[in-house]
Amino acid sequence: MPNLSKNGCSVWVTSSTELIQTPTAVALGKFDGVHRGHQRVIQPILHKPADAEHIYPTVITFLPHPQEFFTGKPRTLLTPLDEKVQQLELLGVKQLVLIPFDKELSALTPEQFVQQIIVEKLQAARISVGQDFCFGSKRSGTAMDLQVLVAEYGIPVTIVPLITHEDDFSVDEETERISTSLIRQKLEIGDIERANQLLGRPYTFIGTVVKGQQLGRTIGFPTANLQLPQDKFLPRQGVYAVRVARINNQDTALNNCWGVMNIGDRPTVNGTHPTVEVHILDWSGDLYDKKLQIQLIKFIRPEQKFSNLAALKAQIQLDCNTARNFFSHEMEP
Repeated sequence: MPNLSKNGCSVWVTSSTELIQTPTAVALGKFDGVHRGHQRVIQPILHKPADAEHIYPTVITFLPHPQEFFTGKPRTLLTPLDEKVQQLELLGVKQLVLIPFDKELSALTPEQFVQQIIVEKLQAARISVGQDFCFGSKRSGTAMDLQVLVAEYGIPVTIVPLITHEDDFSVDEETERISTSLIRQKLEIGDIERANQLLGRPYTFIGTVVKGQQLGRTIGFPTANLQLPQDKFLPRQGVYAVRVARINNQDTALNNCWGVMNIGDRPTVNGTHPTVEVHILDWSGDLYDKKLQIQLIKFIRPEQKFSNLAALKAQIQLDCNTARNFFSHEMEP
């Protein structure tokens, strides 16, 4: 089935080169995170010339992630497929093509990649890539090479400079170019504010509420146990102040509620694997089997083991107070 997205989005998603809607205006890259740098690469394909009414703004990426293919190790993602599709739809992208990254594709020379993929399969009318884009066997082709190779076919290429600063916040030009790897590093240390700045939006979890141990309700803090995609990247374990951004496109009373989320192994109750649980402030109700969209806003503290449930309950109350205080200041004019 070509349309792989389950979010009801209007983006056409296919991993079959035979089912690509053509001709295309193409943004090429990995696009994990769809961060501010990625958004700059995508923008040029969204602006249609007057004579390009039937050209499909298309993002081209690879499945699996090339790093996963070469290492043989599963790679977690900032934006698993459904989340990536959702972000691309918000930008105005009409098509996502997941080129199967296999031995055959990785062996193509830059010239073969252009002829077989760009020209024959995509029928590209124009292309946009980041300045650091590489393609072809052993990443031997550069963005400049692409520009030269496709010029033979009359295809214009926009090469987007690497973003090293934004008007509303500064980044170190030597070490903090906006990138997926930098965002992952910030999330790993719990610097959620910085990660959100680099993304251009809050880092988000989208998952279905499933039954857990139901321990929270016994100590006065019921939690929704969130089942995430297996390939979702988890930030530093600990407690976060969060916003419930959406629930199944319904139950609007819950939208934009505040909460406290714990990511971790729950050592106080001898947990053995990471869980993601959110306590929604000043709300109660049945959330089982509903899909929540949770935005991470602020890291409160690392996960810790308490001597008993009473100590855990006291700390959760402190965490809730911290979140309330934080959000009350956030809402001040």
